[in-house]
Amino acid sequence: MAGNHELEVLQQAVRQAGQQVLKLAAEGFETHIKKDHSPVTTADLAVNQILHDLLLTAFPHDAWLSEESPDDPRRLENKRVWVIDPIDGTKYFMRGVPQYAISVALVESHQPVVTAVYNPATDELFSAVRGMGAWLNGQPIHVTSGQDGRPVVLVNPSALERGIFRAIEAAAECRPMGSIAYTLALVAAGRADATLNLDGLNEWDVAGGVLLIEEAGGMVMDRNGSPLSFNQAKTTIRGILAADKDLLGRLLTFTHTLSR
Repeated sequence: MAGNHELEVLQQAVRQAGQQVLKLAAEGFETHIKKDHSPVTTADLAVNQILHDLLLTAFPHDAWLSEESPDDPRRLENKRVWVIDPIDGTKYFMRGVPQYAISVALVESHQPVVTAVYNPATDELFSAVRGMGAWLNGQPIHVTSGQDGRPVVLVNPSALERGIFRAIEAAAECRPMGSIAYTLALVAAGRADATLNLDGLNEWDVAGGVLLIEEAGGMVMDRNGSPLSFNQAKTTIRGILAADKDLLGRLLTFTHTLSR
């Protein structure tokens, strides 16, 4: 299984990509609208190219799945696949709000085994290797128990504004946070107790954060309570819940409340 060598290469790659993000943020970037009506910037594309060049040069037999690359179905036949979101939270990057992140996971046999989630604006590099732990800038991180009072739950800002979480406000303190990759990293680091996201997501949004949560002692499931599996033909994810295992059951109850 992949380990320290892949992590070292990956950390160097995301830091190099992050430098380019900050350079373009300072000097200016172009924005285009994709077919799905979401924005993509020249920073997204630059990060995608840097990561593609560095990772596939180091590991030429691996496959590639990125939000900003055409999908190659041959990845489904490959045991090792890099799952990439060059900038998760592009809209926040565009506005200069530091709630975005470069998210990368190496997936083996449908599960992430090495990951890095890097916020260039805050210089926070979250990383993990399956079976070895999770770290923030080299220091070990752990999820909280969430057992003291109302748990702090990070949620999608637009969903919060629409009142989606009003039914659970007595039981949980819902706080807005942009990028879901960065959100998962913050929960893994104990900055919040949990995240609850009912939106339709994609593998590249969450692959990096899932391993961070698991190696920090937490658990992850989709909004129906099912485990996540990666490098699938259909890359959509049905929401995500992440927390300490004892709190996760309460989160799942919350989703039932919200869906009624």
